[in-house]
Amino acid sequence: MNSEEKKEIFKNYGKSIQDTGSSNVQVALFTYRINHLSKHLKKNKKDFKTERSLINLVSKRKKLLKYIEKKDKNNYKDIIHHLGLRK
Repeated sequence: MNSEEKKEIFKNYGKSIQDTGSSNVQVALFTYRINHLSKHLKKNKKDFKTERSLINLVSKRKKLLKYIEKKDKNNYKDIIHHLGLRK
């Protein structure tokens, strides 16, 4: 992921380009990384360290989504819809 892609994510999911730490932005970044690692693991089935890091990312994203759902249901539904996640 290069800096241009990150800035695009910050602009789309954050309040501004400098908003790098909000929950929505973190979930979007985790989703991008999860998709990238999933593609990698389809090619490299025996890369177990990457598989472990993928599992960790999924659990972090799940915790953040649970936090967003608790704070604001509408925001939660919007981010799930925009990122194309199942729920």
